[in-house]
Amino acid sequence: MKLLYIRALLSAINQSFPPKSKFSVDDIPDLTGKVIIVTGANQGVGKETAKALLQHNAKVYIAARSEERAKEAIKDLKSQTGKEAQFLLLDLADLHSVKRAAEEFTGKETQLHILFNNGGVMIPPMEQVTAQNIDLQFGTNVLGHFYLTKLLLPTLLATAAATPGHPARVVNTSSLVSESVHSINFNTLKDSPARKRAGPNALYGQSKFGNAVFSNELQRRYSAEGIVSVALNPGNLKTELQRHIPGFMRSIINVMLYPVPYGALTQLWAGTTEEGASLGGKYLIPWARVGKSDPAAVDPEVGKALWTWLEEQVAGI
Repeated sequence: MKLLYIRALLSAINQSFPPKSKFSVDDIPDLTGKVIIVTGANQGVGKETAKALLQHNAKVYIAARSEERAKEAIKDLKSQTGKEAQFLLLDLADLHSVKRAAEEFTGKETQLHILFNNGGVMIPPMEQVTAQNIDLQFGTNVLGHFYLTKLLLPTLLATAAATPGHPARVVNTSSLVSESVHSINFNTLKDSPARKRAGPNALYGQSKFGNAVFSNELQRRYSAEGIVSVALNPGNLKTELQRHIPGFMRSIINVMLYPVPYGALTQLWAGTTEEGASLGGKYLIPWARVGKSDPAAVDPEVGKALWTWLEEQVAGI
């Protein structure tokens, strides 16, 4: 236990004060012909990711639950890039909405080169749960993205098959806090006394650990068929995710946070570069570096258990 604590502390220092990035958005290759989805791209890191993708000629779908905010983002991005993103209505906290979004996308597109599972929530009020009564953080951050990925897998696999040597990529946004969690307490994933005892901070860390576990299990199951799946810590950033943190704490935390554009670097590196195609199963850290995965996050038994639970939740939707 002591060794785990020391490892987590050293990792936190390394990732909280990263060296200057060797990768920049200027290193992104031309993405003409590439079809890409970015969840939660109406703001924050997702919007910065979409901006860089548009600047390099990708066809970008901004998947978000608020049409009004997404269309404001699309208008803003067009003014900055000259390119227009597409809107995809997606509420990750409602599995029926996820299904409709996947159906809408596959009705329009036959290819999907990169899926950025970027959207998420952080430390919302405890009474908030998903439409299916799952903890809002795990339901949005993990289950919603799992179901979206599952429904889009046929398109991802077909895209990979049509372009030998060029895998389709799934980029999963995790967090530094994932490294402080080494297991999933399935009793806390639905509203219950165990969930209330855990509290919002622990549940957030568990959801981010779940992102890493899911990413690794996806890589194990589909890498042989042309899928590259990675998880990453985007960095300590000033974003809307902190909106539920009390004001006085947020002002203290802000001193240690980086501007939002930094947060897009690692996932753009993973999703767009030639080097990124070789990073399947890796855990990436700020800025555009390969880190050390939590041993629990790469444990096949942990991955299998999570995948089984996720499949159970979407059965019959």
